[in-house]
Amino acid sequence: MPGLVQPSLAENWLNSQGGSSGLIVKRTIRVDIPVDKYPNYNFVGRLLGPRGNSLKRVEANTECRVLIRGRGSIKDPAREEMMRGKPGYEHLNEPLHILIEAELPVEIVDARLMQAREILEDLLKPTDESQDFYKKQQLRELAMLNGTLREEGSPMSGSLSPFQNSLGMKRAKTRG
Repeated sequence: MPGLVQPSLAENWLNSQGGSSGLIVKRTIRVDIPVDKYPNYNFVGRLLGPRGNSLKRVEANTECRVLIRGRGSIKDPAREEMMRGKPGYEHLNEPLHILIEAELPVEIVDARLMQAREILEDLLKPTDESQDFYKKQQLRELAMLNGTLREEGSPMSGSLSPFQNSLGMKRAKTRG
C-alpha cells in the first residue's frame, strides 16, 4: 500500500470485541503537505484549528492519531532551530508532513486510516478565503471560545461600540 511507513503487529488476545479476531495491528501512513506548491498557505493552522480542536475532531471521528511533523511543524522558528538534530526531533530535517497512526483491530484499521487520510487531504487543498466554509467555521468557533461571537441580527451585530444599547441610545455620561 503506498504511503505505508511502519506496519507492526501487536497481538491482543484480551477483550476481543464482537466479531473481531482480537488481532490488533498498528499502522502508520504519511501524507505530504504541499508547501512547495503553496508556500504562503497556513496548512498547520488549517489542520489544527482553534486550540487544536479541528485536529482533535478528526482523531475522535476516525480513532487515529494525527501528528504534524517536519520543517514548520513547530510554531516558533527559533525553538524549531534549537530542537533540530536532537533525539526525537529528526523529523525537523524532513519536509512538512502528516503521520496518521492507528492501533485498531485488523478488520477496521485500514478503513479508519483511509477515512482520516481523505479528511486531511481534503483540508490540504487550498481554497479561496471568500469561499472557504471550513475556515469560516473555525473562525466562528474561535470567537465562541474567546467569548467574542456576535450573532447576525443581535443588537450588537452592526455596532462596533460596546456603549450602544438596542435602541441606539448612548450611555449616560458620568461626571469626573
